[in-house]
Amino acid sequence: MSQKAESEKLLVVKDIKKQFGLNVVLKGIDLSVASGEVLALVGGNGAGKSTLMKIIMGIYQPDYGEVYIGGDRITSFKPIVSLEKGIYMVPQEPMLFPNMTVEENILIGFKESHASLDERLRKIMADIGWNLDLTRKALSLTIAEQQIVELLRGLMRNARLLILDEPTSSLTFDEVLSLFKVIKGLKEKGIGIIYITHRLSEVFVIGTHVAIMRDGHITLQGPIADFNRDMLVKGLLPDNMQDIEKEDVAYEKVDYEGKKPVLTLDHFSGYGFKDVSFDVYPGEILGLAGLVGAGRTELATTIFGREKPLGGKVFLNGQDVTGLSTRKIIDAGINYVPEDRHLNGLFGMDSVAANTTSSFLHNRAMGNAFLDRKKEYEITEKYIKDFRTKVTGQDQEAGSLSGGNQQKIVISRCLATNPKVVILDEPTRGIDAAARGDVYSIILELKKQGVAIILISSDMEEIVELSDRAVVMYQGYKKDEFKKEEITQPALMNASFNITEKEA
Repeated sequence: MSQKAESEKLLVVKDIKKQFGLNVVLKGIDLSVASGEVLALVGGNGAGKSTLMKIIMGIYQPDYGEVYIGGDRITSFKPIVSLEKGIYMVPQEPMLFPNMTVEENILIGFKESHASLDERLRKIMADIGWNLDLTRKALSLTIAEQQIVELLRGLMRNARLLILDEPTSSLTFDEVLSLFKVIKGLKEKGIGIIYITHRLSEVFVIGTHVAIMRDGHITLQGPIADFNRDMLVKGLLPDNMQDIEKEDVAYEKVDYEGKKPVLTLDHFSGYGFKDVSFDVYPGEILGLAGLVGAGRTELATTIFGREKPLGGKVFLNGQDVTGLSTRKIIDAGINYVPEDRHLNGLFGMDSVAANTTSSFLHNRAMGNAFLDRKKEYEITEKYIKDFRTKVTGQDQEAGSLSGGNQQKIVISRCLATNPKVVILDEPTRGIDAAARGDVYSIILELKKQGVAIILISSDMEEIVELSDRAVVMYQGYKKDEFKKEEITQPALMNASFNITEKEA
């Protein structure tokens, strides 16, 4: 690349290398972003994306190579330098001050008058179409709302280059459309964007260019028009990886003939949902779709005993389990994998083994002075092997694992209790394409074993691909129910927005 071409680019990284101890993370990365470009950056957990972004943001210094921002070579790698040169990164996991208001979180660090900042913030929100109470405390926000706050932080800083890390992972359909509208407007203003995503469908919707990272290398990159989905998937897979045999992950139709439901909700009501009724059968995947705020998670946590029911009944194999404690619900045969694995699903400072067996071995632990270490080892080893979980050993801290491997540990703990019903709340949120495939294989294997599964997902493709039936919730109520052949993205979306067939 000529010196003139470099000066015309917002960002240029040349032959960037970085290692930590003996672990070589980046192995010679070349990348550039021009004004008005959206570079979709795709790669598995451990590919080196985060390390590369931290170098661009000045958090890490490269061991070798050069970084140019706006034509200027960076010699001092400090976050303040990158920020002053107009680079801002919106993180995937929100980092808010819980006891501060939304507005305080967004405007922290600015030196302008509060009145002018407030006016600019409200204009941005109006342009985007987001209606968020700025006086709310951050601790009261949902994950989707926290993501919106982080995005507003970036937009308020008028970045020349905006880095978005999985920005749609927790957003509703209308919020995603609004975000894409904002990105289009930013492109037209000449702002460059690095758009990190695991959703390949988004690459073709929002990207002007694409780069695939794998094992510290860029395996392919260029204008999005030069690629199709299959080419991107191939770029993500190791060169020596064999194609998964179709029969290993083949869909098996549920035979409902003569079967009784394992779980029944009868006019079930609680905080955030009301009068919900449906059945789930052995070996069935029941997709639970709807917008964020529709009451899906509240329904799940109330079934699981974390919240108090306000009416109706829950039956497990004909037995009334309404309002039982979480421990009794687990013992009865229902378990739950929560949406936010960091907050509710994982003991980050505990070992992989302790996390895997904490539910299964509770009776032993309470009844004896020592845990059954042999049993703990056997169970943990089984799930590490079955789920292809990448760990250095059973004693490794669970919090040090990649997102996909953390999710496998949370699912392992759930399955170690041998449940009859598993509720999976956004099981693939924020994990890479390879780990997503592993989670899908786990879900299909559970189905094959006769476990009943409630799959809560905001990813319509996921619901369509995996579900035997689908229920859509709208504003706390059950809006619609679809058989396998009726489950399509338009049908789910229309029901989620309460759009009738005539209106559609």
